[in-house]
Amino acid sequence: MDASVAAVSRSPTHSFSKSNRLSIRLVAGLGIEGDAHAGATVKHRSRVKIDPTQANLRQIHLIQGELFDELAAKGFSVAPGDMGENVTTRGIDLLALPVSTRLHLGASAVVELTGLRNPCVQLDRFRRGLMSAVLDRDGGGQVVRKAGVMGIVVTGGDVHPGDPIAVVLPPEPHRRLERV
Repeated sequence: MDASVAAVSRSPTHSFSKSNRLSIRLVAGLGIEGDAHAGATVKHRSRVKIDPTQANLRQIHLIQGELFDELAAKGFSVAPGDMGENVTTRGIDLLALPVSTRLHLGASAVVELTGLRNPCVQLDRFRRGLMSAVLDRDGGGQVVRKAGVMGIVVTGGDVHPGDPIAVVLPPEPHRRLERV
């Protein structure tokens, strides 16, 4: 299956879930136009409390739609935008990509991956037990965070459901995504 955009979402407020849209506009260096998390400096409330001047490495949140299939098998009803992501993908293993991978979304937008979303208690407030459902352990006992990846917008553009996604890996050696 070719990688594609399944849904796009944004919210002007710091609500947990984001509304699905017909399109979103990515703005270089800032994030999603009209989204509460857009900006050159961090906008996530917990991070602002620590240091409001730090660079915003979480301008855009992407989740692979296959996670929703996995969650449905565990009894959770979760749809695109419900977990606060801006872009829901299909046909790409986002969690396996290295830091600095560039995703070309649609005709012109480019996103550079910065790290993994760190699941928080808001997931349990949305659906009881969801936080533990998006955490796992690998064969070595290390925590696996499945709640999506974060990135910055390198090149702006409009993104729509159905748009193709092209993956450009960074030069080796590759660094594994870690929470950001």
